[in-house]
Amino acid sequence: MKIKYIVLLLTLFLFTLGSCKKALDMAPDGKLTMDEVFADNDKVGAFLNSCYTNLPAKGTRYYFWMRGPVDASDDAWDTDAEAEPSLVSGRTYNGDASASSHPLTNISADMGNGDYYARYWNAIRNCALFISRIDKATVSSEADRKRWKAEAHLLRAYYYHELLKWFGPALPIEKEPYNFSDDFSKLKKESYYDVAKFIMSDCDVALATAELPWRITTASEAGRVNKAMAEAIKSKMILFAASPLNNAGKDYWQEAYTVNKASLANLKANGYALYNTVNFPQTYLSDVAFLGPNKNVNTALYNEYFCNTMDYSTTPVDKETIYQSRDGQGNIWNIDGIGAQDGYKSGTCPSQELVDSYETSDGQPILNLANPYLDEQHLQPNYNTANKLYKAGDPYANRDPRFYASIYYNGSKRKCLWSFPEVPQSVENYPAAAGNRTRIIATYVGEPQTGIHATTRKATRTGYFERKFLHPTAGGDNAVGGANYKMFRLGEIILNFAEAAVQAGKLDEGAAAVNEIRTRAGMPNLPPSLTKEELMLRVMNERRVELALEENRYYDIRRWSSPTGDLSKTDRWVTAMAITRAADGTFTYARRTVRANERKNYTNKFLWLPIPLNEANALLGSTGVNWQNPGW
Repeated sequence: MKIKYIVLLLTLFLFTLGSCKKALDMAPDGKLTMDEVFADNDKVGAFLNSCYTNLPAKGTRYYFWMRGPVDASDDAWDTDAEAEPSLVSGRTYNGDASASSHPLTNISADMGNGDYYARYWNAIRNCALFISRIDKATVSSEADRKRWKAEAHLLRAYYYHELLKWFGPALPIEKEPYNFSDDFSKLKKESYYDVAKFIMSDCDVALATAELPWRITTASEAGRVNKAMAEAIKSKMILFAASPLNNAGKDYWQEAYTVNKASLANLKANGYALYNTVNFPQTYLSDVAFLGPNKNVNTALYNEYFCNTMDYSTTPVDKETIYQSRDGQGNIWNIDGIGAQDGYKSGTCPSQELVDSYETSDGQPILNLANPYLDEQHLQPNYNTANKLYKAGDPYANRDPRFYASIYYNGSKRKCLWSFPEVPQSVENYPAAAGNRTRIIATYVGEPQTGIHATTRKATRTGYFERKFLHPTAGGDNAVGGANYKMFRLGEIILNFAEAAVQAGKLDEGAAAVNEIRTRAGMPNLPPSLTKEELMLRVMNERRVELALEENRYYDIRRWSSPTGDLSKTDRWVTAMAITRAADGTFTYARRTVRANERKNYTNKFLWLPIPLNEANALLGSTGVNWQNPGW
């Protein structure tokens, strides 16, 4: 059964008001009863499709081609915040958010990204309804019945885990589908841990179903969920439940360690492995890929991994990706790359803070990880005194290979179709006509095409452009779009296990897991004598580097906070590298804040998204309990 894009008229979710009870007995087309739907094999399969329709595309498919939580974290700055301040990032940075209108939730759902509360509850209800009916439904194959039921459990787990990540534990548990005749006064606001365990129990149902495969191996089943996804969700949920923001003062790290160890072992035993080979050297190790000094293999394979969609095969090239979005990311070179290339916008610009997180090639951090900046605005870096390789006057030399795979910086190169002729002010590149050619990416102040600028849409806000997801030579004459977004991958699970192991006191196991990631990256092992606190700082930094620009940072810095904490040390100020070029071609590097005023999305209330106002009011009216998140 290939996943179909079926638009259902049944859009009921938990607290839709003003509908009659009869609607709950109607099928998606509004004509058939549910009894009739579940009495026909094909209609049962079609109803299962309704459980899939709210899966998000993620990546760049947030409203108006932006990266949502990536741009809302300290990993990046969205150029649209100034070019289009009424859109998502501009409103987010200005703190223009309320329970009735929050820029990250109360937006139209572009490819499933947005309007989460309504859409995910709709999906959860469909899953619960399917689960309640499938055992007695008319299904031609018992194998299909078991697999379809497992898929519905796993999809419900996915939607619940998304709600829990965004909104926290302001959720009831819906084991059975709610009806409008139910007594909603008895709804219970569950703890984070209890919701996480419910999610994990749905995953366990999927894992116990022999008919659900570990990997999808044929294109005709593209988009269907698998057992590996269940392990990935379990890994993440128990890690999040054990984290300071969510653990209610209880210690769940031993459980997080045990679950993650088992999940990681099961994934590896069933064929999942880190992406460790450059499979397309003609592209990623070519003379015009410019992926790191001397065609670095580790740089090439890291960039190659994120620029290619996983194939559905019994012998896939990509054995790391656990589940990917069903949709591509569009022509990202002109909406999320180097804006000048096609004359439109740059989108996500990596922050100086992210750049600072990449170690030098000898494995030494650039900054003191315990206290990276000496001032609140991040203008005074607290350098790691043990690092002898980093030079402030030549900051991009001798860095982690993943840096060169992920970020365009001053002096890097790109060969593609450039839509403009060069002018004398572009000293490094003049003269040159519009066309397919190699261009030096100069990001200094005053460079008219790729230089840093405070408001120009095609410019960089930070002195950097995103490279991680961008094919090395994509452009108008080589239309290689962004790959399907990797929603779960083994690299993340390895780092989940590393964190849980360290927090549980299993330092050797935690360090070994981090070193597995570092070996793939071409980086030295961690020093063997680190204390638990020192090792935890390295694990956190490794997550930032390995998972850069993949949404994880938004959730990580929140779950690492206390319930009464805030994001003032990370998100209040985001900095750029303002570079000046002297007449002799030398450069001076100076840090500055991206804009003069602070971001406003750092206070305590921004640890969680608000429950939409009408939903919070309905819950309060039904239960007499305030379900709204603090500060909203």
